[in-house]
Amino acid sequence: MRVKGGNKTARRKKILKFTSGFFGSKHRLYRTGNEAMIKAMAFSYRGRKERKRDFRKLWITRINAACRLNDISYSKFINGLKKANIDLNRKMLSEIAIADPKAFSKIVDTAKKALAK
Repeated sequence: MRVKGGNKTARRKKILKFTSGFFGSKHRLYRTGNEAMIKAMAFSYRGRKERKRDFRKLWITRINAACRLNDISYSKFINGLKKANIDLNRKMLSEIAIADPKAFSKIVDTAKKALAK
C-alpha cells in the first residue's frame, strides 16, 4: 500500500510559499522556513501595534512644530482645545497644520482664548 502525501504536503507547500523571498535556506528547507515564518508572524503582529504608536508620535511632532510657530506649546494647545470643547484628533490636527496653516492658526487662537478664561 502506498503512502499518500495528504496534509503534510499541503502544510509544507503553504510554509514554503510564505517564505519564498526569504534569505538562504529559509525559503528552501521546511524546518528553517517554519521557524522563520513563526518569527515573521510575531514581528508583523508587533509591528501592527508599533505602527499606531509611530504615527501618533509623528502627528504630535508635527502639531508641536506648528504650535511653536504660533507661540504656544503643544501641551497648552491640547489643554486649550479640551477647554474649548474642540474634538479634533491628532491626525486631523496634523493634516490641518500641514495643508492649511491659516486655519490651524485660527484653531490655536480659539485654544488660547479658552486658556485665558
